[in-house]
Amino acid sequence: MPPTCSHIRTTAEAYLDRHPDEREALSGLLSVLDSADDPCSRATLPGHITCSAVVIDRDRRVLHIGHRGTGLLLVPGGHVEDDRTLLAAALREGCEETGIRPGDLCLTPQFLGAPVDIDVHDIAANPDKGEPAHRHFDFRFVFHLTGEQPPPLMLQEKEVSGARWLAFADVSSPTLRAKLLNAEAALGLDGQPQPVNASVLIHDGAGRYLLHLRDLLDGIWEPGVFALLGGGREPADRCLNETAWRELTEEAPGLKVADLTPYAVEEATSIDGLAVPVQVYTAVWSGDPDAVGLQEGVLLRWFTPGMLDRLRLSPGLGDLIRRHAAEHSRAGDPPARGHLLRDEAPEGTELHIVGVHLHLQDERGRILLGRRHPDSKYAPDQWHFLAGHCEREEAVSCLAREAAEEAGLIIKPGDVELVHLVHMVDSPSARPRIGLVFRARTWSGTPQVLEPDRCVEWRWWSPEDLPTEVVPYTRAAIDGISHGRLYTATGW
Repeated sequence: MPPTCSHIRTTAEAYLDRHPDEREALSGLLSVLDSADDPCSRATLPGHITCSAVVIDRDRRVLHIGHRGTGLLLVPGGHVEDDRTLLAAALREGCEETGIRPGDLCLTPQFLGAPVDIDVHDIAANPDKGEPAHRHFDFRFVFHLTGEQPPPLMLQEKEVSGARWLAFADVSSPTLRAKLLNAEAALGLDGQPQPVNASVLIHDGAGRYLLHLRDLLDGIWEPGVFALLGGGREPADRCLNETAWRELTEEAPGLKVADLTPYAVEEATSIDGLAVPVQVYTAVWSGDPDAVGLQEGVLLRWFTPGMLDRLRLSPGLGDLIRRHAAEHSRAGDPPARGHLLRDEAPEGTELHIVGVHLHLQDERGRILLGRRHPDSKYAPDQWHFLAGHCEREEAVSCLAREAAEEAGLIIKPGDVELVHLVHMVDSPSARPRIGLVFRARTWSGTPQVLEPDRCVEWRWWSPEDLPTEVVPYTRAAIDGISHGRLYTATGW
């Protein structure tokens, strides 16, 4: 769906806060925003919103295209369609008209996705299209090229007659030219890509790394994966170090580190496909993740490098952690502690109860479930994953042990993957529980009833024909896995 009116108004008002002398010139735009009409619709008259991409190379030149319809030399842009934001509309139009890929572009720290200019220009009537004379309120967003040289252009020949790179002083639009020259002098706008996000690689100095599970929601950057704490620079941040401190405070206010050390610059990809240079800092901490008051995402947990292949990770994060671990390991160091969720914590700390669950499917796609004993304290006479509780052991080691002890199945810890998490709170007074659901890629053996006081029968069930008496969070996990969801929450 197109950008919301609240998003457009917020963007326009933030721009006017920086350029209060332009409020009168933009009165027509504000009138459109005050009306009931869609400000981005071509049918909205006497004017509507368009968006343009100001693409700058490392020689501080701006890409212009020859517009066939008007014969003018313009920065690429056009009308808003089903774009998530105005920035996304500018990016899409710029890429469609020039053939530049979103990944060839990045935001600038000087503007951080805010428009550099909002221009008002008249559009002549077009009888062939049945369009009367009207105005465009053009939101212009700045992008830097990520490469040393501009990429080859693939121009949209139906609308574009050619392309030229022009110095700031030669930019065709007077308002844009003035804004760019001012930004060059006052803000150091120089065409050089720079990090605009900051993340913190937190480790305990003994081989464990703290990872953050992101929400699996629309609009979340890299949803449903484990990532580092951190986020995007905001206009009030004086530097990326300040961004990192602010993000830590917002996401995990109880997590207190002594210092942040710059470590590496990595590249990520935004929701819109833009390249995002990320400044990664390191910090040492060894506290309890459950005690930090997590405000964003699903959970924080310690992991060792050996666990990374079993997790859904933010792209490149596994290599980053392994590189750091290799650089900071020393001959004679004791083995890194590998307890996934039940490491030593301060006395009195309330830890989650951690369970591991085996999602096992046969060659016909059926799922293995066991019927619990009728006298079982928990979920008597109901169907449940093969499962167990972690003690002082890695989760996958616990999973392999439980599979062998409970059903005579042999699975290899290195041949499983984490496919779902269930966060359960049974009552206000009960300790919360985390269920880690793993899928085994291969296994050997035939399910046997080896612990009849716990499980009285094993049976393969079709996902479309599960029995009525399935433990609720087992059913929720099966549904989540079948629909590609990583996370389920249940509560009292």
